[in-house]
Amino acid sequence: MAVSSNNTLPMSAATSRGLGMSGEWRESTLVDVSDEVAYGYTESATLERVGPRFLRITDIQSGFVDWHTVPYCPITDSDRQKYRLQSGDIVVARTGNSTGENYLYRGGEEAVFASYLIRYRINQTLADPEFIWYNLRTQRWWEFIEGAKTGSAQAGANARILGQFSIPLPPLPEQRRIAKILGDLDDKIELNRKMNETLEQMARALFKSWFIDFDPVRAKMEGRQPPGMDADTAALFPSRLVESELGLIPEGWEVCSLTNKIELLSGGTPKTSEPEYWNGEIPWYSVKDAPSEADVWVLNTEKQITTLGVENSAAQIMPIGTTIISARGTVGKLALVGTPMAMNQSCYGVRGAKGYADYFTFFVIQKATTELQSRTHGTVFDTITRQTFETLDCIFPTALLSQAFDGAVGPLLTQIKSNIHQSRTLASLRDILLPQLMRGEGGGYQ
Repeated sequence: MAVSSNNTLPMSAATSRGLGMSGEWRESTLVDVSDEVAYGYTESATLERVGPRFLRITDIQSGFVDWHTVPYCPITDSDRQKYRLQSGDIVVARTGNSTGENYLYRGGEEAVFASYLIRYRINQTLADPEFIWYNLRTQRWWEFIEGAKTGSAQAGANARILGQFSIPLPPLPEQRRIAKILGDLDDKIELNRKMNETLEQMARALFKSWFIDFDPVRAKMEGRQPPGMDADTAALFPSRLVESELGLIPEGWEVCSLTNKIELLSGGTPKTSEPEYWNGEIPWYSVKDAPSEADVWVLNTEKQITTLGVENSAAQIMPIGTTIISARGTVGKLALVGTPMAMNQSCYGVRGAKGYADYFTFFVIQKATTELQSRTHGTVFDTITRQTFETLDCIFPTALLSQAFDGAVGPLLTQIKSNIHQSRTLASLRDILLPQLMRGEGGGYQ
């Protein structure tokens, strides 16, 4: 699809806009820079590896995809070729609240795309796919989407309408330069995300080794020093396993109700009819604010309340290190409180009690989540209550050993929090630069 030559900006106009670049910028459209536009494949997703990854609207979050969570789908060889994504393809959601959400496929995982996505295969002799994609991350794009939606029950937009989005198009070398500036920022954000995955997995593996597999105890039973452990920490582990109602456990450890070792905090919602309770300085958490599993921490929230809102509702301020678990509807979403905040009544805050440490408590709740989910009840929404926690027996080491665990994983979790802060700073910088570069400003960046 050729780019129209009728909307070329004269070089004098480009210079007056402060571009400071050689070559002309011309107005094009998404469809004009696309060789092919296609709707996606209709099939049911499955977690079984029966075919390629099956990319759906719900897998795309703010322009990114966690491929570990994307399901698969059965597909014939002919359809596999027809719907297979190629590096440089851009997919755009065409229906519902996600209309306009988009993703640039850069290769890697073999994938096909689902029916509520539209694929724009960019002509790479005319346009750089990454440059085009960054145009689809601008405020101008989202304003276009708002005007493009049709339908009342399930608003959306078709390929023809979305393809009319106007894109200022500089020469290819300039497109690539702009894309690299923005891409370098996104690459660092992605690196931080992957690092957080690794750090969280390390912390989880240590919890499993100490408190599920009892590796240090087994090492001492064999007369060995627990590997990678200092003598003071090793001394906190016994050297025997004994029988319990939950099977073999380390000597001196305890099987008891989860509620014996935790403190449960309740949430609340200030009256929405009272404006003085809202738009304050205190983050107010609901399940939509839950972080990804790897990021662990919740640092800010969509809504904030005032001190007056806390005082005049059941909400309470939870300190840093509190575990939040969603308890109604979507049960089992976890977060570690990274800054003092309140939460709504569909969640519980969980803290260690009787000397038990907060990070240890987080991983205890993480391990118990599947069992808590299996014990939900409720006629309208799945729900867990305080009584649900009481019914669950867990194995607990000594409080001192839980504190030693916090000392071991603390640096890992602190680094995760630091990475989140850095990524948000980089994202803010990218969002500032994005509209400027797409207007041809910022020509001095290298």
